[in-house]
Amino acid sequence: MTPSTISEHRDLSARDFVLALHRPEDRVALLVRNRVRSRITQRILSAQDIASPSLIQWLTEQNEGGADIFLGINPVKNDSHGRTKEDIREIRHVYLDLDEDGPESLGAIRASGDTPAPNFVIDTSPQKNQVIWRVDGLDVEQAESLLRSLAAEFRGDTAATDVSRVLRVPGFRNHKYETPFLVRATQETDQAYRLSDFVIQEDSPDAPRHPGEGQDPPRRLKPGHRSQSEADWAYAKRALARGDDPEEVVRRIADFRAEDKHSPESYARRTVAKALAELELEPFKSK
Repeated sequence: MTPSTISEHRDLSARDFVLALHRPEDRVALLVRNRVRSRITQRILSAQDIASPSLIQWLTEQNEGGADIFLGINPVKNDSHGRTKEDIREIRHVYLDLDEDGPESLGAIRASGDTPAPNFVIDTSPQKNQVIWRVDGLDVEQAESLLRSLAAEFRGDTAATDVSRVLRVPGFRNHKYETPFLVRATQETDQAYRLSDFVIQEDSPDAPRHPGEGQDPPRRLKPGHRSQSEADWAYAKRALARGDDPEEVVRRIADFRAEDKHSPESYARRTVAKALAELELEPFKSK
């Protein structure tokens, strides 16, 4: 993929966003989640079909009825009907969920000389963003290791670091909060990056939580494998060690594994309990 940059930042509609991330023939996961009705609809469709006027109209109707709209950032295999890690055909993008003072973390990314400029920035709710980089030549292990390291470096959510993740689509409202928020997305560059373009701290439970903390110089990211469950446990340990409320850590993990786990709260509670035991902290109070 030949790197190129666009002349100016471009605000994206839902259709623009789908076709900016994916080629028309790519098969992509589309997720429609209505929290009020406890209903989740997932479809695997071509990007061209998702961007069609009829489907955009259907998504608009679902969104007006209280549903949240999500799109997979990496295409799935032609014969796949799901969006697990094994279904992913190619790593095209890596991302970062900035759910804690997003503007400050986004500013740190922009000011960093070691992290390339993001291709897309999504405003998902007040003070929260999702950032996407277009990448080339990464396998699943390299991509997820990079995701964890980006999250540790820039205060991203380390419970959201898997290549099969779905992100919010611009032009639709985020119904997660009491006041719905219109999701917006901006494209800042067309450039595709390689792993060597990222020079950041390797992910570890002791990685600095805030941009600029720590004394060790950054080093090139080394590819490594760790399951998403191990990443969740590492996140729980890091959050508990800095004094976060265990119940809040459970909520964060459960929320970001909601589409991946049959019982996300039970999973999150087990993960946090394991981290508490490892850190030799007081276990959960009986409820």
